Amino acid sequence: MPIDYTKRPENGPVGGPPPVSLSKVTLTKSAPTVSLDKRTAAAGTLRVNLNWNARPQQSSGRLFRRKTSGIDLDLGCLFEYTDGSKGVVQALGNAFRDQHGFGPQPICWLDGDDRSGTNTAGENLHVDLRQLDHISRILVFAFIYEGVPSWAAADGVVTLFPVVGPQVEVRLDEHDEKSPMCAIAMLENTGAELSIRREVRYVRGDQQILDRAYGWGLRWTAGRK
Repeated sequence: MPIDYTKRPENGPVGGPPPVSLSKVTLTKSAPTVSLDKRTAAAGTLRVNLNWNARPQQSSGRLFRRKTSGIDLDLGCLFEYTDGSKGVVQALGNAFRDQHGFGPQPICWLDGDDRSGTNTAGENLHVDLRQLDHISRILVFAFIYEGVPSWAAADGVVTLFPVVGPQVEVRLDEHDEKSPMCAIAMLENTGAELSIRREVRYVRGDQQILDRAYGWGLRWTAGRK
């Protein structure tokens, strides 16, 4: 059931359930979806931030034993617009922005690539919700570009910052150590609102396998950064 956080909870009896946080909504398996009202969501740019532990410390086992080895996570998205155009925004292949904008700026773009993982601001994907009428769906994903694929050690978290309303958090708290790719959240324009649905679905393969899992239908070629 979607979470409607635009409605303030009434004061309940003493000892009742804790009030809903109006500053942050965390999407979980039991409550995976939140909806942004179209009138307020379209007020500006949605920032999607990925942060992780770049150099986890482990005292035993083979994972990350070398101090010089760290995790390089890449944030990106698959997009589909209402005119049928589709594509990917990611650092790999220097595809930092979409090429199908309907205005003076793209709908989706990355502000850079944190190769070291030491940037406290993490990596940021921006979605121009002023062009929401042109958005059909956007799948936010993360990919372990370098480092042993240990999502548990990376302890990643994605936070979406709308212009109006609380932050929306998706924690990568389920893990598949054989999967370098993780689909994190799906953004869908339902007409009256923008739906954000938690995915946290691990894919044992690259972007092409992710594409097949969600039926995007893109043609893929090898890329580098």
